[in-house]
Amino acid sequence: MSASKNESDGRNGSKADDNGANAAAGVAADGDEFKINKPLRVLVLVHHELVPPAEPPDDSDPDKELRKTEDDVVFTLRGMGHEVEPVGISNDLGVIDVTIQDKRPHVAFNLLEEFAGYPLFSQHVVSYLELRRLPYTGCNPLGLALSQDKALTKKILHYHGVDVPRFAVFPVGLKVKRPARLLRFPLLVKSLVEEGSRGISQASLVETDEKLSERVEFIHRTTGKHAIAEQFIDGKEVYVSVIGNRNLQTYTPWELDMENWREGVPKIATQNVKWNLNYQKKIGLVTKPAVLSDDKERNEELLNKLQRLSKRIYRILDLSGYARLDYRITADGRMYLLEANPNPQIARDEDFADSAAHCGVPYERLLQKIVTLGLRYNPMG
Repeated sequence: MSASKNESDGRNGSKADDNGANAAAGVAADGDEFKINKPLRVLVLVHHELVPPAEPPDDSDPDKELRKTEDDVVFTLRGMGHEVEPVGISNDLGVIDVTIQDKRPHVAFNLLEEFAGYPLFSQHVVSYLELRRLPYTGCNPLGLALSQDKALTKKILHYHGVDVPRFAVFPVGLKVKRPARLLRFPLLVKSLVEEGSRGISQASLVETDEKLSERVEFIHRTTGKHAIAEQFIDGKEVYVSVIGNRNLQTYTPWELDMENWREGVPKIATQNVKWNLNYQKKIGLVTKPAVLSDDKERNEELLNKLQRLSKRIYRILDLSGYARLDYRITADGRMYLLEANPNPQIARDEDFADSAAHCGVPYERLLQKIVTLGLRYNPMG
């Protein structure tokens, strides 16, 4: 998601000591200068339609924006001195096997969001990497399984006393019937497993059973996947970036706001809000360090509480590597976890990278930290 940035001087990320991780990866820190002492062979796994070109693209490349994350990661790692091999993946794990044998990589940088067109299958790619004993960046298979199913995530967190919206799942092929005692309007309807706000528009917010049925059927028809309807929470949209395996760090909580939004219309992070640059300009989309209260002391208290909660959720869901946790925070400070996003958008100048930069972690150092965490993660415990 690209948006204008509104910076402040305060840094609210939790602190962590990177010296041990840097040493493990052969990184030398010298002021603001970033160096690597030991270049690595890095296999970058990408969707088969998003393989970066041999050279950095210019503005004439029609797929430049679609490929932004892949290009940023590949060319930044190369610029840091690593030997990088991007591999396009569709529905054949044999491609990975051939490349492992040919290139003998030290680590795989996993940018896959699906396998064979299905998001939940991405966990099996990571399982395959573990079977091949190849270290990888990002989340482990169990964490992916628990967090990519939005209903399962909410069930687990509710059990642990974490606030989540009330919800119901509507499977493909079954009649839509709202559990009236559980779910009250308005409701937000979306795919159970798709990420990146795919399929979400203003029409996703429904206030009648008729509109609920229409939107559920739309999700079924356009995605072929189950739908979930959840209680709409009115409040600030805030994202918390968490990084680590056991020793966790949070970066500055990041807020999404729409300065030109129509008064009286509920704010929703739709697909257009996330990905349509012209629409973002129209609504005055900004991303910025989150402010949860006008009172400075209360704001600091809420931000600290949010970061502690984020680490707790990260551990409950058995996440590893890095993740972004998406919240709605009400005017009275109640924090509802909407989604947990392992392996989130990691492009330069996007929310995760911006949040890290606000804590003094430049993009090159962030990518190196992600690689280091992958090298140090032990799937055997």
